[in-house]
Amino acid sequence: MIAKDAKIYVAGHRGLVGSAISESLRERGYTNVIGRTHKELDLLDGVAVREFFDREKPEYVVLAAAHVGGIMANLKYRADFIWQNLQIQQNVIGESYRHGVKKLLFLGSTCIYPREAPQPITEDALLTSPLEYTNEPYAIAKIAGLKMCESFNLQYGTDYIAVMPTNLYGPGDNFNLETSHVLPAMIRKVHLAKALMEGDMAEIRRDLDRRPVEGTDGNASASAIVAILEKYGIMPGVLRLWGTGTPVREFLWSRDMADASVYVLENIDFDDVRGTDPEVRNCHINIGSGVEHTIAETAALVAKSAGYNGRIEWDSTKPDGTMRKLCDVTKIHNLGWRHTVELEEGIDRLTRWYLES
Repeated sequence: MIAKDAKIYVAGHRGLVGSAISESLRERGYTNVIGRTHKELDLLDGVAVREFFDREKPEYVVLAAAHVGGIMANLKYRADFIWQNLQIQQNVIGESYRHGVKKLLFLGSTCIYPREAPQPITEDALLTSPLEYTNEPYAIAKIAGLKMCESFNLQYGTDYIAVMPTNLYGPGDNFNLETSHVLPAMIRKVHLAKALMEGDMAEIRRDLDRRPVEGTDGNASASAIVAILEKYGIMPGVLRLWGTGTPVREFLWSRDMADASVYVLENIDFDDVRGTDPEVRNCHINIGSGVEHTIAETAALVAKSAGYNGRIEWDSTKPDGTMRKLCDVTKIHNLGWRHTVELEEGIDRLTRWYLES
């Protein structure tokens, strides 16, 4: 049992999942939840992280901070994805051990699994065959993080739990068309495509003022705006998306992930997941819905939610990424947690949030 006044440090408390976890903890009555912005604490700076732990002495740590992005960013910034994530993990997990943190929750990603893993993917599929090339550096960093947790537990008797969420979406998501994941990017593209089809240049300028695309904001000329939209597949009456639309994905509402994280933090210990095999491995836990949709089906749900009636085309010259990625969520179900928000409802919620944010 965690005391309600225990100091809980959420690394990445302003991110998609970290903010939801912080909110979930406070709603459950925890009164000493702390976080630091990047400006206040650079997690890449080992000295700064150590000084923070020396000063604040957190009793529990949630490591939700990470350098993340979609398929385009993963391909373009491969060094950043492996180096920055390894550095963040090394600093936060290392200082948690040095300062006697009672429990640590590490958030990874289901991209840790092999490209051709049997579906649905069980935790035991880890390291059984090659990874998907497009996100290999990020995946390797996350594998290192979960193995750090497992190894500290085995050598030092710590209680560090690693959870692997599926594709997450929700309020506070990243809608930058250069770096965002598939669902928020799709929601924004559909919104812009609808405005362009309706000739609503004022709405397009407003959108670009909030989130410029490659330096193009709402003050740019009409021709420059049309050109940058076309570069991202947004044209009058037509929206062209990457790939074939046939890959299958599982999505999870960010608040569901937050509730799962708090549930694990409160109720699940390393002894609950280590098993009986003397060669202990794969103690991480998949977190997902166990429900899958093709990318084309997902795009249709987004278009329906936004009221977009234009044509959606697929650019097969662009990569699809992993063709199917569905979590086996038997372990987390057996431990007592299930998701609550289905994809259509979540898309409606996030579309409204985007328009109102």
